[in-house]
Amino acid sequence: MSDSFLALEDADANAHVRPYVRETLDSKSLHFCMDEIQSTMHLMAPDALALAYTRTMMGVLLFNPRPATLAMIGLGGGSLAKFCHRHLPATRIKVLEINPHVLALRREFKVPDDDARFKVLLGDGADFVRFPPYQLDVLLVDGFDYHGQPPALCTQRFYDDCRDALQPGGLLAVNLHTGHVDFALHLARLERSFDGELLVISDEDCSNTIVIACRGRLPRLQGTAALRCPAGFDAQAWSELLPAFEEVVRASRTGDVQASISAEPPAGHRRR
Repeated sequence: MSDSFLALEDADANAHVRPYVRETLDSKSLHFCMDEIQSTMHLMAPDALALAYTRTMMGVLLFNPRPATLAMIGLGGGSLAKFCHRHLPATRIKVLEINPHVLALRREFKVPDDDARFKVLLGDGADFVRFPPYQLDVLLVDGFDYHGQPPALCTQRFYDDCRDALQPGGLLAVNLHTGHVDFALHLARLERSFDGELLVISDEDCSNTIVIACRGRLPRLQGTAALRCPAGFDAQAWSELLPAFEEVVRASRTGDVQASISAEPPAGHRRR
C-alpha cells in the first residue's frame, strides 16, 4: 500500500482544533487549552524527551534495542519522532498525525524533514494499523486531541489491529490517560488483544499510564543485566532514560501489574 493511500489530501481542517504554541526562555510547548500540555521541547536540547512518560515509552528498546521498522500514531510536538530519528539511525520510521494544524507546526518544533527512512504523514492511525504497509517491530501510540483520547484509538478492534500490525515478537507502547472514565476498559481490551502479555507502568501524579505489550511472549528483563545503553545513544541521552528504564525492568522482574515512574511537577495533564 502506498503512502498516498493514507494521506488525507482533502482533509477538512475545520474538523480539527487548531493548537497554539507557548514559548518561555528555555522551552516551547504545544497546547489545545491552557491547562493541558500536549508536548514540551527544551530549546537547547530539541531532541530530548522532556516529559517522563515519553522516556518510559522508549522502554520498548529494552526488549528490542535495534528495531528495523517503527511507526508511531500521534506526532504532537514531535518529541518521540525526533528522539527516534536521532538515536535509531538504522530504523525505518513512519509517523501518522490526523490533525493538519498539528502537522503544520513540525518545523516550529524542529521535526526533521522527510527522507528515505523517516516520513511524517497526515493520516488516520486507526486506518494505518488496519492496513499496515508492512509488519512492524515497534508501534508507539500516543494519540490525543482536544478532547483527550480519541475513541477510535481505544476500541477492541483498534488494539486487535495493533497486534496484527506487529511482527511476531513485535512490541506496542501506548500512552493511556489514567483519569479517563473508561481507563479500566481500555486496559482490559489491551489485555485481551495481547493475551495478557503486557506491562502496565503508571506515573505518580496519575496522568499517564504506559502499557508495553508484545505479540507473543513478553520476555522478562533480569536486573541490571538488562540495563545496557543501546548502540548510538550518547551519555546524556542514556542518563536521562535510565531512571525510567529501571522502572520498566523492575516491573518486568517482579511481575507487577503496575509500577511507578518518576513524576515531574505537574502542569496540568501532560500528553506528548
